[in-house]
Amino acid sequence: MASSAPTDRFHVLSQLEHLQAKYTGTGHADMNRWEWIVNQHRDTLASIVGHPDHLSYVALVENESRARTRFNLLNKMISPCGPPPEKSPLDE
Repeated sequence: MASSAPTDRFHVLSQLEHLQAKYTGTGHADMNRWEWIVNQHRDTLASIVGHPDHLSYVALVENESRARTRFNLLNKMISPCGPPPEKSPLDE
């Protein structure tokens, strides 16, 4: 089994930087826990709204119409995890 060359490592890092610039949900080194969780929740809600079968299932479980369920899920995307935590002076 051959060992990977240093250029392979830099190639992987450049690919990761490209993905992080292209997709906000992939995270970055300065992202805190709250931002990461908000991205995960928004991705999940967007997936449910974007897939009609999932939306129908959630509407059935909540005993609401699909339109009302879609409206509620889109409203949850505004602030899915509540307000951001207060930053301490040490974070800056």
